[in-house]
Amino acid sequence: MNQPHQSPCAHTFRRKALTLMIGSAWGTACAVAPLAMLAGTAHAQEAAAPQIEQVLITGARTSDDAPYMGGGVARRGSIGVLGAADIMDTPFSTMNYTSQLLEDQQARTLADAIVNEASVRVTTSTSGFGEDFQIRGFGVSSGDVGVNGLYGLASGNRMPTALMERVEVLKGPGTLMYGISPNGSVGGSINIVTKRAGDKPLTRITGTFESRSIFGAHLDVGRRFGEAGEWGVRFNGVYRKGDNTLDDSKVEFGLLALALDYRAANLRWSVDTYAQREDTEGFRGQAGFRPNVTRLPEAPSGHRPWYRGAELALRDSSISSRLEYDVAPGVMLYATGGYHYNAYEQDFPSARGQDAIDMAGNMRISNAWYDAATRNKTGEVGARAAFDGMGVRHLVTVSASRLEQESGSFYLTAPAGTAVNSNIYHPVALPPMSGVRQSPTTTSGTELSSVALSDTLAFFDNRLLLTGGVRKQKVVSKNINPAGIASTSYDASATSPLAGIVFKPWSNVSVYGNFTSGLTRGNRAPDTAANAGEVFPPYKSKQYEAGVKVEQGKLLAGASVFQIDRPNAITDPVTTIYSMDGNQRNRGLELSLMGEAVRNLRVMASATFYDAELQRTQGGLNDGKDANGVPKRAVSAGLDWDWAAVPGLSFNARAIHTSDIPLNPTNTLYLPSWTRLDIGARYRTSLMGKPVVVRASVENLANKAYWLASGTFATTGAARTALVSAQFDF
Repeated sequence: MNQPHQSPCAHTFRRKALTLMIGSAWGTACAVAPLAMLAGTAHAQEAAAPQIEQVLITGARTSDDAPYMGGGVARRGSIGVLGAADIMDTPFSTMNYTSQLLEDQQARTLADAIVNEASVRVTTSTSGFGEDFQIRGFGVSSGDVGVNGLYGLASGNRMPTALMERVEVLKGPGTLMYGISPNGSVGGSINIVTKRAGDKPLTRITGTFESRSIFGAHLDVGRRFGEAGEWGVRFNGVYRKGDNTLDDSKVEFGLLALALDYRAANLRWSVDTYAQREDTEGFRGQAGFRPNVTRLPEAPSGHRPWYRGAELALRDSSISSRLEYDVAPGVMLYATGGYHYNAYEQDFPSARGQDAIDMAGNMRISNAWYDAATRNKTGEVGARAAFDGMGVRHLVTVSASRLEQESGSFYLTAPAGTAVNSNIYHPVALPPMSGVRQSPTTTSGTELSSVALSDTLAFFDNRLLLTGGVRKQKVVSKNINPAGIASTSYDASATSPLAGIVFKPWSNVSVYGNFTSGLTRGNRAPDTAANAGEVFPPYKSKQYEAGVKVEQGKLLAGASVFQIDRPNAITDPVTTIYSMDGNQRNRGLELSLMGEAVRNLRVMASATFYDAELQRTQGGLNDGKDANGVPKRAVSAGLDWDWAAVPGLSFNARAIHTSDIPLNPTNTLYLPSWTRLDIGARYRTSLMGKPVVVRASVENLANKAYWLASGTFATTGAARTALVSAQFDF
């Protein structure tokens, strides 16, 4: 079964004519541009940053800001309304990947960019419906990814790395920093910083190849104009087409991304817009297992599509803008806003209940159409002020945000009696669909609004940093029936606090701790419950974390322990009353090391050990059991080595390991552990005085077949994949 990742809005589209779809979305973005120009992008050039401590307005990276992994990891990054800070001054566990690392690892989408760290896992595979992630054992959907600090602007399926300058990962609930996410993810936050024009002119053309036969090209152009280079333009365009590693599968992808910015002594303004289209014939499916399965069948080859003939069309278009103004030294006002449209049209094969996968890999599949779309309008206004008071340095922030989401869908099943027997090792063609494909109709609307206030206090020349804050969040949600009338709705609010501390006993050591709370919009009682239709208020997830960071030369080591408690819903077996009485508690230990270990050798290694437990389960039957979907341990280790004998030649290798994972709350079914090996090389040289970089890598070198799981749905990891690129700067 291909699990829908979002709900959607009233609109339709067809899966062919990629060029026409790009033009249509680009026109939509241009049409709404005047509305979005009330504010500019989330990050302008660092050279024009206001001198407010712990606030970073960034675009093109600098060598001083990205000292780890040869420029692949930055030491400063954004943490939402708190501005941005050096990693040693942050009371959280964070990671800031730069575009250099994404390029060197040939990352195609966000999933490729965040697999380097053990506490972050991708729970879906390439060539599938979309991308889901897991941070500290809790799921994070693609729709809960931020773009330049705002939710609602990222694709609900997958985001291309071609438009990314940085990827910032914050572990743990981030409601105070970013607000409540559209889908209520609590394990952590992922924020994409889009590219900006740097001070040096850039014209870069990259040719790409991906097995089996996907050829592509990427054009990246950046220029600054004006007497002082105050105006900037950055354009990225990508086109790829060919056969992917799935049998009988073809993909066609296009991206257009444009960023404009203006910078002056006390004013920064910019606009971002992107449109992407993807058509896939034969995408990777998902399915569940039959209730009586006690042993999983062997994972099929990553070349197997499961559902032959399944088609998928995706489209996204977005425009956003941000304005920052320094009203006085140390005082900045900002406003930001954006619009995003996401839609997909797909064949929706399913194998459920007794028709799902059995221990021999058999299943009985039926077909359907599932088309959906979502429109998001989002915005934030705020202020930051840095000042001294009684010998204490303050950084005070205040903000107000709002996200409006309208969703709709169309669903049609195949005629009765058309289901067919199939097998995951020997898939058969999907049953044909018949009927009239209609436009999606509006099914739900959500409004998320909040106000936040925080203060970071610095004592003893920044040796002691205390952060406190609170966000008041309001959730208004309604379900809409086919007649266009709200059938169920709720209006609720809750408050999320934050407390953080950083103590530096020595200049290169930071000891930190935090208490923070996540917020998730409330569930609705199912129709089978005695209180069917009851809607619950937003519920909180709490995190406690303590850790230490040690910087020695070009190496950064870290260790932390954490506990996250998230309420779970249960149905009382006697009264059949549905309530938020259960709990999942994830405890963990994280260890990490990254940087230059010895000359020309860089390392990025991490390990996370989990103790994830179910508490207060339905009837107490599963109390103390391991939480389903969470491994006992996860390890990631990568090396990057410059061969001194051949200047410009570098080699890299990476291992990703995940232990076995319980697939159900009774712990009777487990996904086996797996390990993936990747290798690569790159050669930096020049041609006629112009920089050239040739890269080659192989993912899943051993062609390992392994299971992945997102919720109750399983899929298989991608087969061995070769990636080659040639990058030319002019």
